[in-house]
Formats: sequence, C-alpha cells, structure tokens
Amino acid sequence: MSKKKREFNPDDFVVYPAHGVGKVVSIEEQEVAGFELELFVIAFEKDKMTLRVPTHKATEVGMRALSSPDVVAHAMKTLKGKAKVKKAMWSRRAQEYEQKINSGDLIAIAEVVRDLHRQDDQREQSYSERQLYEAALERLTREIAAVSNNDEAAAGAEINDVLVSRAAAA
Repeated sequence: MSKKKREFNPDDFVVYPAHGVGKVVSIEEQEVAGFELELFVIAFEKDKMTLRVPTHKATEVGMRALSSPDVVAHAMKTLKGKAKVKKAMWSRRAQEYEQKINSGDLIAIAEVVRDLHRQDDQREQSYSERQLYEAALERLTREIAAVSNNDEAAAGAEINDVLVSRAAAA
C-alpha cells in the first residue's frame, strides 16, 4: 500500500460521532474478506473500548480532528445563552437531543448541555433528561479538556462556572 498523507496519525486525538473523543493508537493493515484494509485503531480510554475504522471511511463516518480553540470558544458562548426548549413532546425532544449528541458537533452538544442544565432551585430532571444531559456534558468536557490539553476536572469546572454564571445573570 502506498504511504499517502493521512488525515490522522498515531497519538492524534480524534472525535468519533457516536463515541466522542478517542486517541489514534496505531494504523494497521488487516485482511478482511480477502482484501487488505488499512485501519485506524482508536482507543476510548474512559469507555475501555477500541474501535477500528477503515482509513478511507474515516471522514465519511464523521470522524474528525479535535475542534479548534475558536470552536471551543463558540461552544462556551453557546452555554451562556438562554435555554431554548421547544414545546414538542419529550420523546421528540429527546430524539433531537440524542441526534445532536451523536452528531459529534461540539456546538450542537453545547446546545444540549445548555438546554438541559438545571439549577438547584429548578424542577427535578427526569431520569432520561439527566441521562442525556450527562452524556452531552461528558462529550463536551472530554473534548474541551483534550483541546486545551487540560484534565477533565479542570474542563468540567470551566463549563460549570459558565453554566452557574449564566444562571446568576438570569
């Protein structure tokens, strides 16, 4: 196989839409159904999961590099905005939130965090609301941590500060 310039290299952090931030561990050749296939081996440490993605399919399946600091800044700004909660039935909204989380789009994920965030004095979240909120928050936290080369606790504190300051301003 020719050594062409690859979009991702070992040790690069990448975002896989359905799983969030992972790290390219290696690029390996594997024979699948009689064909030689070049694969990105991606480790998702937190989930103790390894994913193999054919190199020629990576962008097609939505795998991307980490967001730029500008996109992270935009995501943080999105968190500061006023929650936009549609009047649709919860099942419909839940489906939309799920799609946003699995899109891998950092801004869409920030919107879910913003829209589902609850202050202590607000009504209790339902179990499914909390599940979606935590999934979105985790994705956002991991990517911001990876982009800023920080740990997740620091990124989580930064996000929390924004959400709390938004509430104070309201």
